[in-house]
Amino acid sequence: MERQLPKNVRQVGNVSDSPKIYVEDYVDTFFAQLCEKCEKGGNNPTGAFLIGDIVTGSDGDYVYIYGAVQMHDLKMSGGEYVIDENTWRHAYEDCKQYFEDGEMLGWFVARQGVPLTPDSSAVKLHKKSFPKKNTVFIMKDPAEKDESYYVHKMNDLMEIGGHYTYYEKNPCMQNYMISSRKKNGVSAAETVEDRAAKDFRNLVRARGERQRQKKPVSLMYAASAALVLIVIVMGVSMISSFDRMKSVQTTLNSLTGKTDTVETQETGGKVTAVTSAETASDKGGAEENDGAAEQDEKVPDSQTAEEPQDESKDTDAGKTDGSGQAAKGDDSSENGSNGVYIVEKGDTLAIISRKIYGDVSHVDAICRMNGITDGNLIYIGQKLLLP
Repeated sequence: MERQLPKNVRQVGNVSDSPKIYVEDYVDTFFAQLCEKCEKGGNNPTGAFLIGDIVTGSDGDYVYIYGAVQMHDLKMSGGEYVIDENTWRHAYEDCKQYFEDGEMLGWFVARQGVPLTPDSSAVKLHKKSFPKKNTVFIMKDPAEKDESYYVHKMNDLMEIGGHYTYYEKNPCMQNYMISSRKKNGVSAAETVEDRAAKDFRNLVRARGERQRQKKPVSLMYAASAALVLIVIVMGVSMISSFDRMKSVQTTLNSLTGKTDTVETQETGGKVTAVTSAETASDKGGAEENDGAAEQDEKVPDSQTAEEPQDESKDTDAGKTDGSGQAAKGDDSSENGSNGVYIVEKGDTLAIISRKIYGDVSHVDAICRMNGITDGNLIYIGQKLLLP
């Protein structure tokens, strides 16, 4: 199955040659750390073995470099690079431990004050050590930050005009970089700073736990408030219903009273009942009373329908606000909690330092840990190791 091309990439230089080279962002950061170490060490070179895959696709060849392990000892003899058996042995052990399925497909050298062009001895060493086609040799000047990429093809090392830096989950390289911090020149001051940062992150996590514990209490309070409002609304409705029932009862009593007071007269032995006019009058009064009762019933009904609707809106608004705050608290504690921060839109190193540590005093430590020399050159999606 053909490997899918990375989607989140950044082009460096003119990428028009074959093969296309893709370097994972953690590896590029590791190269920057090695350059910093080389710059402090003087003229001694610093090297690393490249780990990855060489893929031949339908539209060309691709080289994916997703790992790198530092050379135990890159020696110089008469101006030529020497990689001894002990250095190879350490490299194989590191590769097996951190990159079990990886293949060593080239090497990297950082050295000050030399041209970024391999001489005949370097070409000979590469062809001997990495005879496979499309293996890679990278040269970098720690002081000038210039770099050159060469590929083994046509029985020579041919320069490649550019490459891609891609971003994806890379736990193998991340674990290797964390385990090799001390080997790559972490100072005592930075170690103390790491402990302080760890304590600060633990404090932030503890506060987050307390906020999450308060969330059920807030929900119970909102539910209780909603229940109280419902009881109040029901009470108002019952009072309105009682008033309507009282009005109806008054009307019935009035009708009953008129019926009981009907008078009879003896005229010629016949009983004369209430006249039709009086009956009509009573009926009209009843109808008027019924109309009044109906009017009394309509007014409280409309009020009762509106009141629960308003109260439910208030209750829903309260719930939404409560959950919104809880959701915001959960998101802010995720990025950087595992020791790695992914750059977001609008981030600067100062903003990242303030997010993680609460102030901007850790910008230099973040730069040293990730090999960053220009704090303005960070990219969305870039993974930064937190000191």
